[in-house]
This record gives sequence, structure tokens and C-alpha cells, in this order.
Amino acid sequence: PIPSDAIPLLQQASDVNKYWQHTNGKPVNWIYANDRLTVKPKTGAIITKQGFCDMQLHLEWRAPVASERRKGAPKHANSGIKIQERYEVQILDTYNGSVYVNGQAGAMYKQAAPMVDALSPSGEWNIYDIIFRAPKFDNTGGLTKAAYITVLHNGVLVQDNFEIEGTTMHKGKAKYFNAHGCKPILLQDHNGEISFRNIWVRAL
Repeated sequence: PIPSDAIPLLQQASDVNKYWQHTNGKPVNWIYANDRLTVKPKTGAIITKQGFCDMQLHLEWRAPVASERRKGAPKHANSGIKIQERYEVQILDTYNGSVYVNGQAGAMYKQAAPMVDALSPSGEWNIYDIIFRAPKFDNTGGLTKAAYITVLHNGVLVQDNFEIEGTTMHKGKAKYFNAHGCKPILLQDHNGEISFRNIWVRAL
């Protein structure tokens, strides 16, 4: 069972629209079946209705095997977890493949490669356990303390209290663009049919 003080963000079907919504505020249009929530490509990312600061996050994800992927899908099932809607831990199926190191599963996207590759084979479940310490800002909006993150991938330490450089950027250097408080957790729709289950969070 999940910890008694945890918020059960995804334990059963009723949790989907209780705790999640699309970024435009509309109900979740992803597919819930067989105790898992699967991205419906091109419907958009989803975010939690609640914001979080310091937290422990548990999440399980699965990439489809090649035979399950829809025609024309990307070769590698792709998604990501954006903590506070801006600091991304990568989800990507590169099993028996390769990609730039700070873009593989378990990376702080474009900032820090995972210490080791702990990826499960395509079609099998991966487990992320994340400890996140939110950034701090002063009254003028200046950064006083960077965010820090620790990530265990399938029980293996892959990010060890990494100092986050700022908002995740696809191109360009990450930086803290603006001060913010507690913000939602975002799961990306990146055209990959990634499935999720057993998501819970503890505020720290």
C-alpha cells in the first residue's frame, strides 16, 4: 500500500479526473484501461489540479512494444514528467538503442545524464522515485536557492541531489526565468503511447 500520508494521484479510474486535468482545464482525454492511464496522442499534456513544492513522488511508466505502437508513431515512445510544470525528468524508450545522454530515460532533460542506464525492456514497467526540493526566491523575484532533485530508476540511483539549472529548455541554456510558488506536476503528450500507473505524492 502507498504511505498513509500520500495523495493517491493515480490508483484507480476515479482518480483520473479527481486529481488531473488538461492544461486548458478540460477533463482528461487520455485512455484509462487495465489499471493504467495511457497517453492519447495529440490530446495534450495533463497536470495535477494541485500544486506542490518540496515532495516525494512515486510514478510507474511503461513504453509499448513495437507491435503495440500505432502506425506512424515515433520509433521511441516519448514523454516526460515536468515537476512544477517546468523541470523535466525524461521518459523515453531507448532500450537496445541510443540517444544523446542527457536526453535518455532518467535524465534531467538537457541538463544531467543519468548516472547509469536502469531502463526496463520495452513493454515492461519502469519505476521512478523522485525527491524534489523546490527553488526559493526573494521578495523581488530573485533566486536565493536552486531546486534540487534525487531520482531512483527501478531502485537504482540515477540523479543524486542534482542542482537544477533552471526551467527545462529544448534549445538554449536553462535558467530560472521567473519566481514561482507551488506548481502542478505535468505529464507530457509527446506522441508516444506511454502508460502510467501507481502515482502518489507526499508533500515534504
